[in-house]
Amino acid sequence: MSTIQATSTSTSSDVPTELEGAGFWAGLYDMPAWGISLAVHLIAVLVAASITYVTVIEPELLLTSEVIPEEIRQVEYVIDTAPEMPGSKSDLNIAGPSMAAAQHQGMDNHREEERRLDERIVNVQVPDLETLPTPNEADLTASIDLTGTTEYAGGTAGAVDRITQEIAASLRQRRTLVVWLFDESGSLTARREEITQRFENIYRQLGLMDDLDTQDALKTGIIGYGREVHALQKEATGDIEALVKAVRSIQEDKSGEERVFTAIAEALKIYLPERRKMRANMMFIIVTDERGDDFQLMEDVVRKCSREGVKAYCIGNTSIFLKAKGYVHHKWEAQGETFEEDIEVDQGPETPFVLDSESSLSSSEGVQIPFWTGKARGLERMSSGYGPYTLARLCSETGGIFFIADDSAGRRFEPEVMRRYAPDYRPLNDYQRQVATNAAKSALITASRITMVDNVPIPQLSFQANNDNVLREQITEAQKPLATLDYFLQQVHTVLEQGEKHRDKLDSDRWRASFDLAMGRVLAMRVRAFGYNSVLAEMKSSPKKFERSESNQWRLEPSEEVNAGATVKRMHDKAVEYLSRVVNEHPGTPWAYLAEVELGDPLGWKWVESTMQIAQMNNGNNANTPRFEPEEEMRRQQERVRQQKRDASRPKL
Repeated sequence: MSTIQATSTSTSSDVPTELEGAGFWAGLYDMPAWGISLAVHLIAVLVAASITYVTVIEPELLLTSEVIPEEIRQVEYVIDTAPEMPGSKSDLNIAGPSMAAAQHQGMDNHREEERRLDERIVNVQVPDLETLPTPNEADLTASIDLTGTTEYAGGTAGAVDRITQEIAASLRQRRTLVVWLFDESGSLTARREEITQRFENIYRQLGLMDDLDTQDALKTGIIGYGREVHALQKEATGDIEALVKAVRSIQEDKSGEERVFTAIAEALKIYLPERRKMRANMMFIIVTDERGDDFQLMEDVVRKCSREGVKAYCIGNTSIFLKAKGYVHHKWEAQGETFEEDIEVDQGPETPFVLDSESSLSSSEGVQIPFWTGKARGLERMSSGYGPYTLARLCSETGGIFFIADDSAGRRFEPEVMRRYAPDYRPLNDYQRQVATNAAKSALITASRITMVDNVPIPQLSFQANNDNVLREQITEAQKPLATLDYFLQQVHTVLEQGEKHRDKLDSDRWRASFDLAMGRVLAMRVRAFGYNSVLAEMKSSPKKFERSESNQWRLEPSEEVNAGATVKRMHDKAVEYLSRVVNEHPGTPWAYLAEVELGDPLGWKWVESTMQIAQMNNGNNANTPRFEPEEEMRRQQERVRQQKRDASRPKL
């Protein structure tokens, strides 16, 4: 105990004498370290809390759409965008006129400025720029991608120019072997000559291409074909004179046959070894105006060309819409006379085809029925806008182009519109399998087969009526084909009705337009036929009387009145519905045009009296033989003789 007391006493005695009696400071001196730290931090917090920070709150900019009073609109504003000055163009620290106005109007003056700027005419000064030179057409070939299509090229000359571009594009890739295949028929004489004259220009243009060395890079072969195939330039060459000489050596083939696929197969045999030796691209250029008679070889030839990577191009003619036959205007001489006419040739159809009993082609996607009224005459020659299916399929499958050099078939439709209605260029087997999956397609093709006949009658519309007996005789003769016609139309209608339930499942504009037009036209013809038979029967039983004394003929003209019962009237309404749908959904197409023509005349009939010239009859044994004046008889005889010469000498094209 004594020791502890001594220590305590000793510690107290160590406090400095100047702090004795100091109170607070003496206690602070005697405070432990953690207490001093706490006190210092509390003092720092109190000092920080006593500091005042002044914050300037900027007013929020509100964009409103309030209407500016008229008196404020008269204020002229000068907008200054200098960021360093608070006022516009002022050395004073005050707001300029535009800023003041903005504050006064709630920052909404920009709407007034927009209005005022819109009302002023601003003349923008556009500097004259130097006209840039047009690039060479050959330089643009890399961007052209029309392979597998049909193209209007602007005649034979335009087609040759486009072919030149295609050759140039091929040469930019690698060496190229080009084979020209010329149809030797007489109808191609002018086209062959035009191409021959441009041969030198073709190869001169290719030789002038700055970025290509065409020497030994481009070689050409020439084939001629008709019934036989002739290798006119069997050894591929770049000699222009030799090529021109080969084309000019073509002899006209008078057989009327064009075995184009046989010629292509032969060209593959002749030139493929040279192509492999050159390690070159290969192009076939077919010059013709028909489809080819050996179309049975089409699929095999297409397969071979595709396998070998050979592109096929064609300079040809369009097909007539949904028709196998086309026409070529031709002039020829025979027996000292010159004849000129449109000669029928095999130019179509443009769609996958079907074979009739005589192994000739017809379109599989449209019914072949005639028009009855005068407004519709001549529509059998409308252009389809596409080449024949056989050659167009070859071009499409190999990545080439079918160039239309002649579209003289008749009414033409805009290519931009027709691109939506391109035929199906798949192989025939694939096409047929796809058709079998849709009842409407199958029905349309079956109906097409039924209508592949040439004897669909066109009714007689004018009747001699100088007395009632003559009128009745003519009506009796006119009624005879109606039974056959009605059976024919009923067959077609029944088939189409079976596919009608799948009409909404048709997968392309072309199929929908084709089915609707076929149904509408068949129904319209049935309505016309029923009405025709009805008015004939009525006239036969009770002939009408003429109102004019000089009248001696009755003519049937279209009428809005359909006198054939309620069933026929329902058929009439359905026909109008289908045809109107074609017009509305497929404007600018052949389908719409034919529907418009069909709707252009009412489906009923009415009698109209008129006057006709009636030939006098001989008084001999042949009392029914017409007798003409001597001059008229001589003229008719001369025309018969000339027609006989024409028929005997007409060439096969």
